[in-house]
Amino acid sequence: MRPGFLVKNPSVIWFLLILAVFTLTITLLSHAYGPGLISTSMVKTLGKTLCLCLIAIAMDLVWGYTGILSLGHFAFFGLGGYMIGMWLMYERTRDIVLKSASDFPMTPQELQDAIGSQIFGVVGSSKLPAIWSFAGSLPMQLLFVVLVPGLLALVFGWLAFRSRVTGVYLSILTQAMTLALALYLFQNESGLRGNNGLSGLQNIPGLSADQDHSSVWFLWASALALALGYILASAIVSGKFGSVMRGIRDDEARVRFLGYPVEGFKLFVFTLTAVIAAIAGALYYPQAGIINPGEMAPIASIYLAVWVAIGGRGRLYGAVMGAFFVSIVSSWFTGGRVPDVPLGFYTIKWVDWWQVLLGLAFVLVTLLAPKGLSGLVDLIAGLRPPKRGGTPLGPDAGSLQEEEARE
Repeated sequence: MRPGFLVKNPSVIWFLLILAVFTLTITLLSHAYGPGLISTSMVKTLGKTLCLCLIAIAMDLVWGYTGILSLGHFAFFGLGGYMIGMWLMYERTRDIVLKSASDFPMTPQELQDAIGSQIFGVVGSSKLPAIWSFAGSLPMQLLFVVLVPGLLALVFGWLAFRSRVTGVYLSILTQAMTLALALYLFQNESGLRGNNGLSGLQNIPGLSADQDHSSVWFLWASALALALGYILASAIVSGKFGSVMRGIRDDEARVRFLGYPVEGFKLFVFTLTAVIAAIAGALYYPQAGIINPGEMAPIASIYLAVWVAIGGRGRLYGAVMGAFFVSIVSSWFTGGRVPDVPLGFYTIKWVDWWQVLLGLAFVLVTLLAPKGLSGLVDLIAGLRPPKRGGTPLGPDAGSLQEEEARE
């Protein structure tokens, strides 16, 4: 009888247990369900951090396990946020318009025109673009969260992988895709309010709860998505499919020689991780409250690769550790919580120096600790690299001696 999935992957059980304890602790210490030892803003920060951990898992699948250094996955993350943000902004604006015109019944066309003026008046327009045709339908926008980034990744990946673009050239192409998308969205003609982006996303239509409660609910949703994403990723990498992924990472030519459709495997992983990233973005930006094209800047995808490297790529829990650690420390340094250090001739302001520290940490981890933070798990658990003992490869030494004696 073959051992079950959880028996072969005890790290999944530990991860789910730690995530459950973490979520329960934050809930019981929040303003909504406890004494308020953890502020609502901190609950939102932790919820957003769990979303970043989810996209880090996606990055680890595509880079740590398959060897595709994508510098464009934050584009899919942002697209997921835009898709759900369209519904949030449309419905919130619709409620405002209906309340202001409660004494004057409006025709459907008048309502549409009023909503268009409210949303796009800031960019000098009064009509809803065609891409907003389904903005009033939550099921359709949720479907678009998956379809739009998924189709973009499918088309881009098919064009790139069928041409057998690999290595640094593929990384440059993914970065160029991200930059092109961000530059397009900066234009008012994109239909997504250009540089202004979508705002007011923290106000959930039809939800009467205050921010204290809604922030905890989003924390639960983010934790659930992270748990499901971790289980899915673990199931993929622990089977035969995962072995092929690692084979492509280590020696793509040999895997192709063995008869595996390498391009098909890479395209599947690239598209799947794009969808995971989009789902993470759809949960992240309602907690952030705003999204604009600057969120898709190529530097964001580079940061994502840094998080995974610091955590330890090729290990799912390492990617989570890296994203969580860097996100929390970043909030601490850039939130003004760390006092400046006056040196007399110069004052160290951590807000300005944080990115330098992050880059330095990336270099040091790459050179001195390739396993990243996940290497600490090995130390705690007392793990050691597997011993390559056992039966020697090749003919038995005794048989060789007998053959030499006969000669």
